[in-house]
Amino acid sequence: MNTTKSEEKLQESLKQVEALLERYRVLETLAHIQEGPKRDLLEALAHRQNLAELEKKVAGLHPADLAYVLESLPGEERRLVFTQARPRKRGEALVEAAPAVREQLLDSLSREDLLAMLRELDPDDLAYLAESLPEDAREEVYRSLDERAASWALSQAAHPDGSVGGLMSRDVVSVREDRSLARLFEELRGRTLPRPIDAVYVVDARNVLRGALPVDAVLTRDPAACVADAMTTDVVTFSPGDKADQAAKAFERYDLVSAPVVDERGKLVGRLAVDAVVDFIREQAEMKALRRAGLAGEEDLFAPAWDSAKNRWLWLAVNLVTAFLASRVIGLFEETIAGLVALATLMPIVASVGGNTGNQTVALVIRGLSLGQVGPANVRHLLGKELSVSVLNGLVWGTVMGAAATVLYGNVPLGAVMAGAVLLNLVVSAVVGVAVPLVLHRAGRDPAQGASVLLTFTTDSMGFFIFLALARAFLV
Repeated sequence: MNTTKSEEKLQESLKQVEALLERYRVLETLAHIQEGPKRDLLEALAHRQNLAELEKKVAGLHPADLAYVLESLPGEERRLVFTQARPRKRGEALVEAAPAVREQLLDSLSREDLLAMLRELDPDDLAYLAESLPEDAREEVYRSLDERAASWALSQAAHPDGSVGGLMSRDVVSVREDRSLARLFEELRGRTLPRPIDAVYVVDARNVLRGALPVDAVLTRDPAACVADAMTTDVVTFSPGDKADQAAKAFERYDLVSAPVVDERGKLVGRLAVDAVVDFIREQAEMKALRRAGLAGEEDLFAPAWDSAKNRWLWLAVNLVTAFLASRVIGLFEETIAGLVALATLMPIVASVGGNTGNQTVALVIRGLSLGQVGPANVRHLLGKELSVSVLNGLVWGTVMGAAATVLYGNVPLGAVMAGAVLLNLVVSAVVGVAVPLVLHRAGRDPAQGASVLLTFTTDSMGFFIFLALARAFLV
């Protein structure tokens, strides 16, 4: 499907839903200002005609598109659209929706509607939603499943977040190694295949993985050939306890479409598909972007103001404390600034240049950590390289800023102080830019969370201190 046309179609669907909601609101308003039989007539018109059209529109949306529409609507309208979907589509849309939106919509459902929706879901989707569900409702739905499906859903829910086990699917196509390709082809024709599928996994009588048979081999090799002769044994496998981010790197490195998941005895227990990996990568990228901005967690765009305010408190508080400490550094040099007012106009430049350089270093180090390229063996080399870069940039841009200060204020010593402060603060920013992500990573924290706040505090306070201390020593 053309990506541009798909996006245009999605936006058009959102506009159509918004138009139906607007018409519904207008009729509801008219009904409330009318009295007598006209009011009843208008209310009936609003509910029958508009909601029927809305239900029809929702029924034609893909679950992922419905999730996008729900995320783009305020609370009341979101709930109204959600209730127009059939139980199965509601559940599938919740799987695709952002966690904050999912929580709100689940809270809006009655117990009967919730159970009706959950009974329509397959075990994989049920396991995905498990943590968001009330315990009693979850257990009741598990009891209604057959033994194999209930066991799968329970085992899936037990896997920790960020693990391969939490992403894998039970939709696996496997075949015994002693089968012929002709027999395998007939078996595949008679069943629904999971998507995407690029290989059939070959197992022995104990369900131990022996290899993989590419789908194109089933179609192109001699039908009389044995599966064991056509399969490949060079297969990338994962275990349920492996980290999902490491699996994502393997998918990228080896251009995988799917991969088998095996237990500690080598038995085939599931399959990890590229669509689940892509969803994981997207969610992780979104969370890191929010953390870099100082948000404690994912936030619904249309959440109540109080909830959004609490979500932003943590790093706002940290930023307030660090800004206050930086201001105290300036307070130490009040007499120096009073003696040469030009210092007040120049010192933000020193801090800003240091912060920008530090952010560049932080971004590179975080990327290296995420790709596994930074470790104890090369940290010293990395720090030396960043220090060299900062010294080179400090000499060039410190000279430029020193010359500019000299021209503006006609004060050569001031220009020299400016140049020296820029150079020294860039060196500080390089050290902090390398150290902060590494320390956070070593402590088991996400390096992206809080790095920018700590870096800004350090480069601001040190930039002010270096510049004003040099000014006190040589100018005032």
